[in-house]
Amino acid sequence: MVPQPDHQPIFYGFLFILFFSSIISAKYACKLTERSSLMSFSLSLSSPPLNWTSVDCCQWEGITCDQDGLVTQLLLPSKGLKGGIFPSSLANLTHLTHLNLSHNSLYGSLNQTGFFSSLNRLEILDLSSNLLSGELPASLPSRNVIRMVDLSSNHLHGEIPSSFFQQAWNLTSFSVGNNTLTGSIPSSICLHSSPSIRLLDFSFNKFSGNIFPGLGACSKLQVFRAGYNNISGLLPDDIYNASTLEEITLPRNSLYGAIGERIANLTNLTILDLQSNGLSGLLPASIGKLSKLKLMFLQFNNLQGSLPPSLMNCTNLVELNLGLNLFEGNISTLDFSKLVKLTEIDLGHNNFTGFWPVSLYSCKSLKAIRLSKNNLEVQIQPEILSLQFLSFLSISYTRLTNATGAIKILMGCKSLKVLLLSSTFYLGEEIPALDNMDDFDGFQNLQMLDLSNCKLSGQIPAWLSNLKKLEVLILNFNRITGPIPSWLGTLPRLFVVGLGSNQISGEFPKELCRLPMLVSEKTAVQVDDDVLELPIYTSTNGTLLQYKLSYFPRVLDIRNNSISGSIPIEIGQLQLLQMLYLNMNNFSGTIPEQISNLKNLEGLDLSMNHLSGNIPSSLASLSFLKSFNVSYNDLQGSIPTGTQLQSFNASAFEGNSKLCGAPLPNECHPRNGPDAHKNNQDADNGHQILWFELSVVLGFIVGFLGVCCSLLFNNTWRYRYFQFLDNVQHKLYLMQRKLRRVRVDRQLQDQVQVSNQRPEVNSSNRYRDTDGENWSEFATLASHNAANPPPFHDPTKEDPYVSLGAEEEIFFDTSNIEEGEIQTQDVRFTSN
Repeated sequence: MVPQPDHQPIFYGFLFILFFSSIISAKYACKLTERSSLMSFSLSLSSPPLNWTSVDCCQWEGITCDQDGLVTQLLLPSKGLKGGIFPSSLANLTHLTHLNLSHNSLYGSLNQTGFFSSLNRLEILDLSSNLLSGELPASLPSRNVIRMVDLSSNHLHGEIPSSFFQQAWNLTSFSVGNNTLTGSIPSSICLHSSPSIRLLDFSFNKFSGNIFPGLGACSKLQVFRAGYNNISGLLPDDIYNASTLEEITLPRNSLYGAIGERIANLTNLTILDLQSNGLSGLLPASIGKLSKLKLMFLQFNNLQGSLPPSLMNCTNLVELNLGLNLFEGNISTLDFSKLVKLTEIDLGHNNFTGFWPVSLYSCKSLKAIRLSKNNLEVQIQPEILSLQFLSFLSISYTRLTNATGAIKILMGCKSLKVLLLSSTFYLGEEIPALDNMDDFDGFQNLQMLDLSNCKLSGQIPAWLSNLKKLEVLILNFNRITGPIPSWLGTLPRLFVVGLGSNQISGEFPKELCRLPMLVSEKTAVQVDDDVLELPIYTSTNGTLLQYKLSYFPRVLDIRNNSISGSIPIEIGQLQLLQMLYLNMNNFSGTIPEQISNLKNLEGLDLSMNHLSGNIPSSLASLSFLKSFNVSYNDLQGSIPTGTQLQSFNASAFEGNSKLCGAPLPNECHPRNGPDAHKNNQDADNGHQILWFELSVVLGFIVGFLGVCCSLLFNNTWRYRYFQFLDNVQHKLYLMQRKLRRVRVDRQLQDQVQVSNQRPEVNSSNRYRDTDGENWSEFATLASHNAANPPPFHDPTKEDPYVSLGAEEEIFFDTSNIEEGEIQTQDVRFTSN
């Protein structure tokens, strides 16, 4: 008989495992009090409900327990939680070490009694990006063990209590950025409480006053951020003692004084951002010792002098921005070839001299170059094609020759998206025509082209029709002749058209009213919303924003030309258009009713034409209209009453002798009583005038036939006759321009007189005469209404540093584009 195997040891082993597992399971199961506290917290949230249904709360999402079943971690970031964050139940989780409820919509006050004091084991506290309000509590929770606190992006206010950091010996990271906290920066944090601090972030608040000494005692500090506040005074000298610093970010404050030579002590520094302050003095010669520096942002200051050659020793530089300062010296002597990692360089708006630095061609990683508004001689060379990643190039307001050669070379930059050449070609060259269009493949990625104020002549070149990605085209202030080509309306992404102040003739092409980006919102949404490699700034409620091309206003500007004919009714198709400027042309006929279809229109200028008829009452439906001008036409009738049109200044309607009603001083007379009798007399007189006119016409026909017959059979008479007509036409044209200037000069004189009494009326915009040589001032929509200046200012070469104001921020005009940038109002950061 075969012996049977003994299964008893296996059976007892299995029972032992089950028994041991039950012991472990019981040991890690959450306590009933912990579960009750978490359920109470969950029920206090409005939405969405947490999926906490199982018996063991230690198995719930975001919950971690210790071996005793006590909750140690509550981690629920970005769960869409809404509701109050601090019911009393949450304070019962006394063994909590990690609390992360960031990126939700939780509200409440941190200053609630008992909450922080009960969490005496908390090490990590992250409540960032919520709706918390109120002031900070008197002290941090678990002061002896707390390591990280992030309360950024809430609605906290008030000052940081002096006792807040007491005994927080282990604190390494503290962030309260993007709140409305006030008072001074607690720079003494390392002197009395937190010597181990590594990160301090106070940015985007309302802190003020000086940064007092104390940061130098932070022997482990790596990141110090306090940008976008109201901090003033000098950069504290002891900050250079914090040799472990890797990042100093203090933009958009009111700091002044010089950057100290002791900055060389910060050999670990990788980011230095002091832009938009009032710093002055020289760039330290020792700056080259910062060999780890990657980002240097010092733009919008008053720094001066030459760039130290040691700057080229910062071989890890990736982005270098020194724009809008007072730097000078010959930059062609600097050797940029060592900066092989450089991707962006901005030296624009300074006083540099010399030539284009040839050594820049060695920086093969370059994506963006701005050298505009310097006293530089620039010659585009084929070596620029070696910069294969170059997408942004601005050399406006430098001296450049050989327009055709430069454009042909730049067409080979396959990655180029933004090309700003405003006020460069100064010799009066012809705009490059590039006759051979069969194999044209240049500028295929170009999105913005600015060739304004370059004294270019000739017609709008046909090669522009191949730029299918072009979004912004600025050709203002040149000597361009001929008609507006119809193919301009076929460019699929074009939404800014600047052709003002040229010598363009012909009629307004109806095809221009079919620009896809101005007609359909569906088309506009499909366009890529790329961020520019270098920023173009604007101001929104005093906050500087980086520009995307899509942020530009939708503009059609053909002012100050010789365009004739009527305004096409098809213009009503441009429903996304924001600014329409047709002033100072030879338009005739009536104002189309279809303009009222442009519901997004903010600026409309039809002044100084030959328009007749009434002002359409439907224009009152343009609810976004901020500026309006129909002055100096032949309009008649009453200005539509009860509309916002009457809120504009009277100067927007002047020069129309038959126009009446508010805001003009001449009232409209009723058509009854004595006026009706007068109208009857006028009708009788009209019949007499009609017979007189008929007789004149018959006499003219007889005389005309006699002259034509004689010219037909006599070649000498015919030649001299047509020569005489050409001379008369030329004299009439000059007389018309002269009369127009005289009329506007009178308007400006009246406006200056009015401005002494009404400060809201300004006259500051300039427009160049069509001969391209003389500059004359014209009253414009902006000077009439002082609401929205025109989108393309006359780019006169003003010194950007003449007007030194006491402002703490630079104001930009969102509707003024200069050299492809939003034109500054010449307001500098100063330390007044």
